[in-house]
Amino acid sequence: DYYNTLSKETIESIKEGMTDPEFRGYLKGNILKYILRYPYKGMPLKDLMKAEWYLKRLIEELKGDE
Repeated sequence: DYYNTLSKETIESIKEGMTDPEFRGYLKGNILKYILRYPYKGMPLKDLMKAEWYLKRLIEELKGDE
């Protein structure tokens, strides 16, 4: 329910507070976080899917440069 209380996605608010290189670094950091911890937290598929989500978002950000 808390996802529906804001007027926009949290990721968009995070992006607005950063430069493009900072935001891409944030995405990269989350990709690494989820990939590095997936064998250890007991939810490997969930963590890999989160890494995939951030990777797809990073790819979309980079497509904007082309």
